[in-house]
Amino acid sequence: TTGCLNSNVFQGGNNAGHTVVVEGTEYDFHLLPSGIINDKAISVIGNGVVIHLPGLFEEAGKNEAKGLIDWQDRLIISDRAHLVFDFHQAVDGLQELEKGGKSLGTTKKGIGPTYSSKAARSGLRVCDLLADFKVFTDRFKMLVMQYERMFPDLKVDVDKELKRYEELKERVRPMVKDVVHFLNTQLEGPQKKLLVEGANATMLDIDFGTYPYVTSSNCTVGGVLTGLGIPPRCIGEVYGVAKAYTTRVGDGAFPTELSNELGELLQERGHEFGVTTKRKRRCGWLDLVLLKYADMINGFTAIALTKLDILDVFDEIKIGVAYKLDGKKLPNFPANQEMLKQVEVEYCTMPGWKTNTENLRSFKDLPENAQKYVRKIEEVLGVPVRWVGVGAARDSIIKMF
Repeated sequence: TTGCLNSNVFQGGNNAGHTVVVEGTEYDFHLLPSGIINDKAISVIGNGVVIHLPGLFEEAGKNEAKGLIDWQDRLIISDRAHLVFDFHQAVDGLQELEKGGKSLGTTKKGIGPTYSSKAARSGLRVCDLLADFKVFTDRFKMLVMQYERMFPDLKVDVDKELKRYEELKERVRPMVKDVVHFLNTQLEGPQKKLLVEGANATMLDIDFGTYPYVTSSNCTVGGVLTGLGIPPRCIGEVYGVAKAYTTRVGDGAFPTELSNELGELLQERGHEFGVTTKRKRRCGWLDLVLLKYADMINGFTAIALTKLDILDVFDEIKIGVAYKLDGKKLPNFPANQEMLKQVEVEYCTMPGWKTNTENLRSFKDLPENAQKYVRKIEEVLGVPVRWVGVGAARDSIIKMF
């Protein structure tokens, strides 16, 4: 839409990845908002995001080779966003090594250490880079010293890094704005469409996710407000995006996981490999206990159900509808990881449809059993499904309205 402020990213960093297919071209985004493809839209990286500037420009270059043009003219970066440095990434790896067999399975992109610097009030932001470089230099050296004291094996070439950032600051300067002021100015004018995009899912939220196997920021809807600086009254539609089955990258409890040939089939058919890490995603049946919990936190207006076509070959399909512990049904989603590992899942088993759905574009054309599957999800969640994805292409979607 002309004037649309599309894909305002509010948290996370290049630890997450979104694959977007447009007219047969596959783009991979980690820091760039997905809306950067739309040449009529402005894309915003908010203050809640942590940015590895070398990675941002490298990512842009790779997507330019695929056809992305003029992205610099359509991208705004918050001056309040914190910077991820290479030593943050090195520390991420060192911290994982220290945990030994109890590692969190992080992407080693420096996200956790950067948010730690932010919380400790020793981090550096984009606005610091663009201000007095001597002050930036002093604070950078102090931050490096802090980490070198904590990790004796860490070696940082300070002069080389500072030279690189002195060059990067001029490259990024034209894109930097006060995003709080910019977005609120846009909200006060003629009505526009703002689409907000997050880097991770609800169950990776630092407060509400499967702690400690989570990311280091708030990726639930509350993070939209703090990560962009927009007021709560401006929140409109909240769309929950969920696959027709459940996946997870990294470690942590996964009640509906299929550690068998069915899980491998989901993995193979769904091309379930992390965009950032290329690690295999763990796969399992759709977990509606988890989705209901996510709805409690976010308040979904509607659901976008993706990858229904991946289930086309299954004889029967299960949906997790309740958790039991010691034979008793749990009234809520457990906070404790050890408890979550012990739950028994109560399933609703439904017949498969054994029909290719990739070329279908109308709900009434879906096989009856596929329709029943979607309706069952709506019934248990109490939230309408407005879109059903049946393929990777942009137009491989069934609109339910």
